[in-house]
Amino acid sequence: MNPKVAFVALALAVSIPAMDLQAQEFSAGTVQELKRADLAGAPNMEVITSRGEYKPGQGIGLHSHHGIETGYVVQGAMVQPPGKEAFMLPTGAPIWNLRDVPHAGWKVVGETPLILLTVHIVDKGKPVYEYVK
Repeated sequence: MNPKVAFVALALAVSIPAMDLQAQEFSAGTVQELKRADLAGAPNMEVITSRGEYKPGQGIGLHSHHGIETGYVVQGAMVQPPGKEAFMLPTGAPIWNLRDVPHAGWKVVGETPLILLTVHIVDKGKPVYEYVK
């Protein structure tokens, strides 16, 4: 798949309307923070690099960030938002989510874990993930 097409598909597929997260049937994956540092020239911002792993049946709730998220799909997998068709997040696809825009809200389906490398450039002192209720 063309990387530009994959990026557009990823952006459209994971941006879904707000919903009651309590109705989602999955456990959270594991996010390991790798590095955190102040953003030079912007004293109220910080940069956080993380690795997320989501095994089959696990997922991430609908959420937003107080800043920008970018990243890379290290290992692709099939994911499924509640009430929607499953779709593939392909290995090598870029991730890009804008400030305060809800995204994700899916679980991993199939047999392959999803592994993401993410970089958040966010407001210092605020939570990295702001879950939508």
